Amino acid sequence: MSTWSFTDADREFVARHVEPYLPDRIFDAHAHLFSQHHFPEGSVPAHLEGAPVDLGIDAYREYIEWLHPNGRTKGGLFFGLAFQGDRAANNEFVAAEVRQALEGGFAARGQMLIAPDMDPEFVRGEVYRQGFVGLKPYHLMAKTDGPTFLAPIKHYLPEEHVRIAHEEGLTITLHMVRDRALADPVNQETIRRYCTTYPNMRLILAHAARGFNPWHTIEGIHSLEGLENVWCDTSAVTEAGGFEAIVETLGHERLLYGTDFHVSHMRGRCVAIGDSFHWLYADEMNLGEKHATLKPVLIGLESLRSLILAIHRLKLSDSQVGDIFYWNAAQLLKVSE
Repeated sequence: MSTWSFTDADREFVARHVEPYLPDRIFDAHAHLFSQHHFPEGSVPAHLEGAPVDLGIDAYREYIEWLHPNGRTKGGLFFGLAFQGDRAANNEFVAAEVRQALEGGFAARGQMLIAPDMDPEFVRGEVYRQGFVGLKPYHLMAKTDGPTFLAPIKHYLPEEHVRIAHEEGLTITLHMVRDRALADPVNQETIRRYCTTYPNMRLILAHAARGFNPWHTIEGIHSLEGLENVWCDTSAVTEAGGFEAIVETLGHERLLYGTDFHVSHMRGRCVAIGDSFHWLYADEMNLGEKHATLKPVLIGLESLRSLILAIHRLKLSDSQVGDIFYWNAAQLLKVSE
Protein backbone atom coordinates (compact mmCIF):
# COMPACT_ATOMS: atom_id res chain seq x y z
CA MET A 1 0.00 0.00 0.00
CA SER A 2 1.75 3.15 -1.17
CA THR A 3 2.72 5.83 1.31
CA TRP A 4 1.88 8.43 -1.29
CA SER A 5 -1.82 7.71 -1.67
CA PHE A 6 -4.98 8.92 0.04
CA THR A 7 -7.47 6.10 0.45
CA ASP A 8 -11.19 5.92 1.10
CA ALA A 9 -10.34 4.76 4.62
CA ASP A 10 -8.27 7.91 5.13
CA ARG A 11 -11.09 10.12 3.82
CA GLU A 12 -13.65 8.48 6.10
CA PHE A 13 -11.27 8.83 9.06
CA VAL A 14 -10.74 12.54 8.41
CA ALA A 15 -14.47 13.17 8.08
CA ARG A 16 -15.37 11.29 11.26
CA HIS A 17 -12.43 11.72 13.63
CA VAL A 18 -10.41 14.76 12.56
CA GLU A 19 -11.92 17.61 10.56
CA PRO A 20 -14.84 18.37 12.90
CA TYR A 21 -12.33 19.15 15.66
CA LEU A 22 -9.68 21.14 13.79
CA PRO A 23 -9.33 24.90 14.26
CA ASP A 24 -9.15 27.19 11.25
CA ARG A 25 -5.45 28.02 11.69
CA ILE A 26 -2.69 25.41 11.98
CA PHE A 27 1.06 25.81 12.30
CA ASP A 28 3.08 22.63 11.81
CA ALA A 29 6.01 22.79 14.23
CA HIS A 30 7.82 19.67 12.96
CA ALA A 31 8.22 18.92 9.23
CA HIS A 32 11.07 17.66 7.04
CA LEU A 33 12.00 18.98 3.59
CA PHE A 34 14.57 17.30 1.36
CA SER A 35 15.48 15.99 -2.05
CA GLN A 36 16.22 12.34 -2.64
CA HIS A 37 19.51 13.55 -4.12
CA HIS A 38 20.59 14.52 -0.59
CA PHE A 39 20.84 10.88 0.49
CA PRO A 40 23.95 8.79 -0.17
CA GLU A 41 23.69 6.81 -3.41
CA GLY A 42 21.62 3.67 -2.90
CA SER A 43 20.31 4.72 0.52
CA VAL A 44 17.04 6.50 -0.34
CA PRO A 45 14.46 5.05 2.09
CA ALA A 46 12.17 2.48 0.46
CA HIS A 47 9.05 4.25 1.69
CA LEU A 48 9.88 7.22 -0.55
CA GLU A 49 9.11 5.15 -3.64
CA GLY A 50 6.47 7.02 -5.58
CA ALA A 51 7.16 10.32 -3.83
CA PRO A 52 8.33 13.44 -5.64
CA VAL A 53 12.12 13.54 -5.87
CA ASP A 54 12.07 16.98 -4.26
CA LEU A 55 9.82 17.37 -1.22
CA GLY A 56 9.80 21.12 -0.85
CA ILE A 57 7.14 23.41 0.55
CA ASP A 58 4.90 23.30 -2.53
CA ALA A 59 4.74 19.51 -2.26
CA TYR A 60 4.33 19.76 1.50
CA ARG A 61 1.36 22.11 1.14
CA GLU A 62 -0.26 19.76 -1.36
CA TYR A 63 0.13 16.65 0.79
CA ILE A 64 -0.66 18.31 4.11
CA GLU A 65 -4.19 18.94 2.85
CA TRP A 66 -4.79 15.24 3.40
CA LEU A 67 -4.41 15.79 7.17
CA HIS A 68 -5.97 19.24 7.64
CA PRO A 69 -7.96 20.21 4.55
CA ASN A 70 -9.31 23.51 3.26
CA GLY A 71 -6.18 25.60 3.57
CA ARG A 72 -5.90 25.47 7.34
CA THR A 73 -2.10 25.14 7.35
CA LYS A 74 -0.71 28.66 7.58
CA GLY A 75 2.95 27.94 8.30
CA GLY A 76 5.50 25.50 9.59
CA LEU A 77 8.93 24.88 11.13
CA PHE A 78 11.01 22.96 8.59
CA PHE A 79 14.32 21.11 8.66
CA GLY A 80 16.12 18.51 6.62
CA LEU A 81 16.29 14.73 6.79
CA ALA A 82 19.66 13.80 5.25
CA PHE A 83 21.36 13.33 8.61
CA GLN A 84 23.98 11.00 7.12
CA GLY A 85 23.85 12.37 3.59
CA ASP A 86 24.62 15.75 2.09
CA ARG A 87 23.63 17.90 5.05
CA ALA A 88 24.98 21.07 3.46
CA ALA A 89 22.84 20.64 0.35
CA ASN A 90 19.82 19.73 2.48
CA ASN A 91 20.28 22.87 4.58
CA GLU A 92 20.59 25.02 1.45
CA PHE A 93 17.41 23.41 0.10
CA VAL A 94 15.43 24.11 3.28
CA ALA A 95 16.65 27.70 3.50
CA ALA A 96 15.73 28.39 -0.14
CA GLU A 97 12.30 26.81 0.29
CA VAL A 98 11.61 28.87 3.40
CA ARG A 99 12.63 32.11 1.68
CA GLN A 100 10.39 31.37 -1.28
CA ALA A 101 7.46 30.45 0.97
CA LEU A 102 7.81 33.67 2.95
CA GLU A 103 7.74 35.68 -0.25
CA GLY A 104 4.43 33.98 -1.05
CA GLY A 105 2.92 34.78 2.34
CA PHE A 106 3.32 31.33 3.95
CA ALA A 107 4.72 31.60 7.49
CA ALA A 108 7.68 29.25 7.11
CA ARG A 109 10.65 29.02 9.46
CA GLY A 110 13.77 26.87 9.08
CA GLN A 111 16.17 25.02 11.35
CA MET A 112 19.69 23.94 10.39
CA LEU A 113 20.79 20.31 10.49
CA ILE A 114 23.87 20.20 12.70
CA ALA A 115 26.45 17.52 13.44
CA PRO A 116 28.32 17.44 16.77
CA ASP A 117 31.70 18.01 15.12
CA MET A 118 30.64 21.29 13.48
CA ASP A 119 32.61 24.30 14.65
CA PRO A 120 30.28 26.49 16.76
CA GLU A 121 31.25 29.63 14.88
CA PHE A 122 30.51 27.91 11.59
CA VAL A 123 27.06 27.08 12.94
CA ARG A 124 26.54 30.70 13.95
CA GLY A 125 27.65 31.93 10.55
CA GLU A 126 25.36 29.56 8.67
CA VAL A 127 22.39 30.56 10.82
CA TYR A 128 22.97 34.20 9.85
CA ARG A 129 23.73 33.46 6.21
CA GLN A 130 20.71 31.27 5.59
CA GLY A 131 18.20 32.85 7.94
CA PHE A 132 17.62 29.85 10.20
CA VAL A 133 15.73 30.29 13.46
CA GLY A 134 17.11 27.18 15.10
CA LEU A 135 19.14 23.99 15.08
CA LYS A 136 18.25 20.35 14.44
CA PRO A 137 20.62 17.75 15.89
CA TYR A 138 19.98 14.00 15.55
CA HIS A 139 21.27 10.90 17.27
CA LEU A 140 22.46 9.22 14.05
CA MET A 141 25.37 11.67 14.07
CA ALA A 142 26.30 10.98 17.70
CA LYS A 143 29.96 10.59 18.58
CA THR A 144 29.73 7.23 20.29
CA ASP A 145 31.17 3.74 19.97
CA GLY A 146 27.86 2.06 20.75
CA PRO A 147 24.38 2.17 19.20
CA THR A 148 23.30 5.77 18.68
CA PHE A 149 19.83 4.94 20.09
CA LEU A 150 21.58 4.73 23.49
CA ALA A 151 23.57 7.95 23.12
CA PRO A 152 23.46 10.65 25.81
CA ILE A 153 22.24 14.01 24.52
CA LYS A 154 25.67 15.61 24.79
CA HIS A 155 27.04 13.15 22.21
CA TYR A 156 24.86 14.61 19.45
CA LEU A 157 24.00 18.04 20.90
CA PRO A 158 27.24 19.36 22.41
CA GLU A 159 27.14 22.19 24.91
CA GLU A 160 28.97 24.57 22.56
CA HIS A 161 26.07 24.38 20.11
CA VAL A 162 23.61 25.08 22.91
CA ARG A 163 25.70 28.12 23.85
CA ILE A 164 25.38 29.45 20.29
CA ALA A 165 21.61 28.92 20.47
CA HIS A 166 21.52 30.87 23.73
CA GLU A 167 23.60 33.74 22.37
CA GLU A 168 21.51 33.99 19.19
CA GLY A 169 18.08 33.24 20.70
CA LEU A 170 17.63 30.08 18.64
CA THR A 171 15.28 27.14 18.97
CA ILE A 172 16.57 23.57 19.10
CA THR A 173 14.33 20.64 18.17
CA LEU A 174 15.64 17.62 20.07
CA HIS A 175 14.64 14.01 19.41
CA MET A 176 16.17 12.48 22.53
CA VAL A 177 16.97 8.78 22.63
CA ARG A 178 17.99 6.17 25.24
CA ASP A 179 15.56 3.41 26.14
CA ARG A 180 13.39 5.34 28.59
CA ALA A 181 13.58 8.79 26.97
CA LEU A 182 12.40 11.50 29.41
CA ALA A 183 12.25 8.95 32.25
CA ASP A 184 16.02 8.46 31.89
CA PRO A 185 17.98 10.34 34.63
CA VAL A 186 20.87 11.09 32.24
CA ASN A 187 18.51 12.80 29.80
CA GLN A 188 16.76 14.66 32.62
CA GLU A 189 20.03 16.03 34.01
CA THR A 190 21.27 17.23 30.63
CA ILE A 191 18.00 18.92 29.68
CA ARG A 192 17.79 20.76 33.02
CA ARG A 193 21.45 21.81 32.86
CA TYR A 194 21.21 23.05 29.28
CA CYS A 195 17.96 24.93 29.91
CA THR A 196 19.08 26.60 33.14
CA THR A 197 22.60 27.45 31.96
CA TYR A 198 21.40 28.78 28.59
CA PRO A 199 18.00 30.38 29.25
CA ASN A 200 17.82 32.23 25.92
CA MET A 201 17.92 28.89 24.06
CA ARG A 202 14.40 27.59 23.38
CA LEU A 203 14.26 23.78 23.50
CA ILE A 204 11.54 21.84 21.68
CA LEU A 205 11.37 18.19 22.77
CA ALA A 206 10.16 16.32 19.70
CA HIS A 207 7.52 13.59 19.75
CA ALA A 208 5.94 14.55 23.09
CA ALA A 209 9.40 14.35 24.70
CA ARG A 210 9.98 11.11 22.77
CA GLY A 211 6.77 9.76 24.31
CA PHE A 212 6.15 6.98 21.79
CA ASN A 213 5.63 5.00 24.97
CA PRO A 214 3.51 7.54 26.87
CA TRP A 215 4.57 6.16 30.25
CA HIS A 216 8.09 7.50 29.71
CA THR A 217 6.75 11.04 29.35
CA ILE A 218 4.23 10.54 32.17
CA GLU A 219 7.01 9.38 34.49
CA GLY A 220 9.59 11.97 33.45
CA ILE A 221 7.59 15.12 32.77
CA HIS A 222 7.97 16.47 36.32
CA SER A 223 11.71 16.77 35.72
CA LEU A 224 10.89 19.74 33.45
CA GLU A 225 8.87 21.68 36.02
CA GLY A 226 10.13 25.22 36.53
CA LEU A 227 11.92 25.42 33.17
CA GLU A 228 10.69 28.43 31.22
CA ASN A 229 12.40 27.60 27.91
CA VAL A 230 11.18 24.10 27.07
CA TRP A 231 8.30 23.04 24.81
CA CYS A 232 7.13 19.69 23.41
CA ASP A 233 5.73 18.92 19.98
CA THR A 234 3.14 16.28 19.13
CA SER A 235 4.76 14.87 15.99
CA ALA A 236 4.05 11.24 15.05
CA VAL A 237 2.92 10.22 18.55
CA THR A 238 -0.13 7.98 18.32
CA GLU A 239 -1.08 7.53 21.99
CA ALA A 240 -2.71 10.28 24.05
CA GLY A 241 -1.11 9.84 27.47
CA GLY A 242 2.04 11.84 26.81
CA PHE A 243 0.06 14.83 25.52
CA GLU A 244 -2.09 14.78 28.63
CA ALA A 245 0.93 14.67 30.95
CA ILE A 246 2.58 17.62 29.18
CA VAL A 247 -0.53 19.81 29.41
CA GLU A 248 -1.29 18.84 33.01
CA THR A 249 2.29 19.45 34.21
CA LEU A 250 3.69 22.23 32.02
CA GLY A 251 0.47 23.85 30.77
CA HIS A 252 -1.17 23.76 27.37
CA GLU A 253 1.01 26.70 26.28
CA ARG A 254 4.01 24.34 26.09
CA LEU A 255 2.52 21.91 23.58
CA LEU A 256 3.07 22.54 19.85
CA TYR A 257 1.24 20.67 17.12
CA GLY A 258 3.52 19.00 14.57
CA THR A 259 3.09 16.35 11.88
CA ASP A 260 6.60 14.93 11.32
CA PHE A 261 5.99 15.24 7.58
CA HIS A 262 6.85 13.00 5.63
CA VAL A 263 6.54 10.30 8.34
CA SER A 264 2.99 11.58 8.76
CA HIS A 265 2.18 10.20 5.32
CA MET A 266 3.33 6.67 6.02
CA ARG A 267 0.60 4.24 7.00
CA GLY A 268 0.48 2.64 10.45
CA ARG A 269 0.96 3.65 14.07
CA CYS A 270 3.26 3.30 17.08
CA VAL A 271 2.14 1.36 20.16
CA ALA A 272 3.54 1.06 23.67
CA ILE A 273 4.68 -2.48 24.49
CA GLY A 274 5.99 -3.10 28.00
CA ASP A 275 8.65 -0.50 28.74
CA SER A 276 9.31 0.24 25.07
CA PHE A 277 7.34 0.78 21.84
CA HIS A 278 6.93 -0.72 18.40
CA TRP A 279 6.09 0.76 15.01
CA LEU A 280 3.41 -1.09 13.05
CA TYR A 281 3.59 -0.31 9.33
CA ALA A 282 0.82 -1.28 6.93
CA ASP A 283 3.22 -2.91 4.48
CA GLU A 284 4.33 -5.31 7.23
CA MET A 285 0.85 -6.23 8.49
CA ASN A 286 -1.39 -9.17 7.64
CA LEU A 287 -4.41 -7.03 6.86
CA GLY A 288 -6.80 -9.97 6.83
CA GLU A 289 -5.67 -11.26 10.20
CA LYS A 290 -8.05 -12.67 12.82
CA HIS A 291 -11.62 -11.38 13.06
CA ALA A 292 -11.40 -8.02 11.29
CA THR A 293 -10.25 -6.52 8.05
CA LEU A 294 -7.63 -3.92 8.87
CA LYS A 295 -7.64 -0.59 7.04
CA PRO A 296 -4.57 1.30 8.30
CA VAL A 297 -4.62 5.07 7.88
CA LEU A 298 -1.83 7.63 7.72
CA ILE A 299 0.34 8.03 10.82
CA GLY A 300 -0.46 11.75 10.81
CA LEU A 301 -4.15 10.94 11.14
CA GLU A 302 -3.55 8.49 13.99
CA SER A 303 -1.53 11.19 15.76
CA LEU A 304 -4.26 13.77 15.23
CA ARG A 305 -6.91 11.47 16.67
CA SER A 306 -4.72 10.85 19.72
CA LEU A 307 -4.23 14.58 20.23
CA ILE A 308 -7.96 15.19 19.85
CA LEU A 309 -8.62 12.44 22.42
CA ALA A 310 -6.26 14.16 24.87
CA ILE A 311 -7.99 17.50 24.24
CA HIS A 312 -11.37 15.94 25.02
CA ARG A 313 -10.15 14.20 28.17
CA LEU A 314 -8.56 17.41 29.43
CA LYS A 315 -11.69 19.42 28.56
CA LEU A 316 -9.66 22.16 26.88
CA SER A 317 -11.43 25.25 25.59
CA ASP A 318 -11.55 26.28 21.93
CA SER A 319 -9.02 28.99 22.74
CA GLN A 320 -6.62 26.48 24.27
CA VAL A 321 -7.02 24.17 21.26
CA GLY A 322 -6.20 27.09 18.99
CA ASP A 323 -3.07 27.75 21.03
CA ILE A 324 -1.82 24.18 20.63
CA PHE A 325 -2.48 24.07 16.91
CA TYR A 326 -1.22 27.57 16.07
CA TRP A 327 -0.66 30.33 18.59
CA ASN A 328 1.91 28.65 20.85
CA ALA A 329 4.23 28.14 17.89
CA ALA A 330 3.41 31.55 16.44
CA GLN A 331 4.51 33.23 19.67
CA LEU A 332 7.63 31.08 20.04
CA LEU A 333 8.74 31.64 16.45
CA LYS A 334 7.62 35.28 16.18
CA VAL A 335 5.00 34.66 13.51
CA SER A 336 2.70 37.63 12.97
CA GLU A 337 -0.89 37.21 11.75
